[in-house]
Amino acid sequence: MSNIRLSSNITKWQIFRLSIPIFFSNLAIPLVGLVDTALMGHMDNEKFLIAVSISTTFLTVIFWSFGFLRMGTVGLISQSLGKGDYRELVNIIFRNMFIAILIGLIVIFSKPFLLNILNLIFNTSEQTLNLINEYISIRIFSAPAELIIYVIVGLFLGVQRTFVSSTLIIILSMLNIFLSIFFVIKLNMGVSGVALGTLIAAYVTTILFALYTYYFFIKKYKVIPRIHLKKIINLKKIFRLLNINFNIFIRTILLTFSFFWITYLSSSLGEEFIAINSILMQLIIISSFFLDAYAFSTEGIIGFSVGKKSKKMFITTVYNSILLSFSTGIIISIFFFFFSKEIINFLTDLEYLRYLTYKYIIWVIIIPPFASFCYQLDGIFIGATQTKEMRNAMIISVVLYVALSLFFTEKLHNYGIWFSLLILMVLRASTLHFYFNQITKKFK
Repeated sequence: MSNIRLSSNITKWQIFRLSIPIFFSNLAIPLVGLVDTALMGHMDNEKFLIAVSISTTFLTVIFWSFGFLRMGTVGLISQSLGKGDYRELVNIIFRNMFIAILIGLIVIFSKPFLLNILNLIFNTSEQTLNLINEYISIRIFSAPAELIIYVIVGLFLGVQRTFVSSTLIIILSMLNIFLSIFFVIKLNMGVSGVALGTLIAAYVTTILFALYTYYFFIKKYKVIPRIHLKKIINLKKIFRLLNINFNIFIRTILLTFSFFWITYLSSSLGEEFIAINSILMQLIIISSFFLDAYAFSTEGIIGFSVGKKSKKMFITTVYNSILLSFSTGIIISIFFFFFSKEIINFLTDLEYLRYLTYKYIIWVIIIPPFASFCYQLDGIFIGATQTKEMRNAMIISVVLYVALSLFFTEKLHNYGIWFSLLILMVLRASTLHFYFNQITKKFK
């Protein structure tokens, strides 16, 4: 944002420029899932794909639930930067890293409990359960590193170095892909290879960018990062971070749960539907990360317009960002319409999975334009710090979604699962629009 002069007449091109580095970093994240799916989809048994699908979705729900580590870091860093308090920047980073490590260790020690939950939820074969346990028993040790990465990304977004945060994510993802391919294809490690690739990539990337962060503080702010335990373990400030982001925490849990719910519903239809829907979900996730780039890029502009009390800037940003997001949703749908068959063939060579996946690809084509509205509104509400309303909208949407999904899955089988996801996107957009007036009141 530092390279773009903000005025009340925010253009679509300005928003697009801000979104470019986020596009690349956001694309890198689902690309890992896509490659992992392809690696498992070309194994001689669909149970490998099923196990990785369940495991990664479950861990994503857990890790994404703590996405406030990124969002909270952005806000606190921006405030300290505005005050010129560079020493506090250091304290914030160490404090949030401390929280990330603490949460990561709790996740690791919760492994037996988490595995028991999965064993209870999913009606799968013993072989699939063993593969799930194999993956999670390795991948779960990446928790501290993956959560620290959230903090580092938040730091560089907060100081408006989006290129650095994007580079971090891209390096993480490319390293993950390289290692997963090496372990699975060269060493024939199967599920363990995919999990180990993610684990090593997370820690290598964390170490590299922790060192770069140290160098960045010295070069940019002439501050040598030192650990001051009393300032870092400041319970008042720790609780402030948790309190500020509690609503976002609830919203994120519910959002990730809704994706996990698809896997659960799929398991009720049979293991083959877990495999089918995991392939389709990878395409949905790719489209959502693309659309989220606009949400990320406009958070800061929306916050700036609210702080400045510029209703014109706010309305212009809302209109242009939603139009851009919707247009991108249309383009994504057109792309999937023409290239879905090639993508599915890349992801699996099991003919019966290909055939069944083709039957349901229409939902991947339909959903992105509808999803564009709720993703962009999320970014607008976060930028305006209307997190309570965003939380309430998500609660209403997910409760209705779960109830309707049970009904439609029973009546329409797998078509019902995907129709329910479409309904969720419409519900999210509708409920957020209902609360939209709460933001406009800030300008009166």
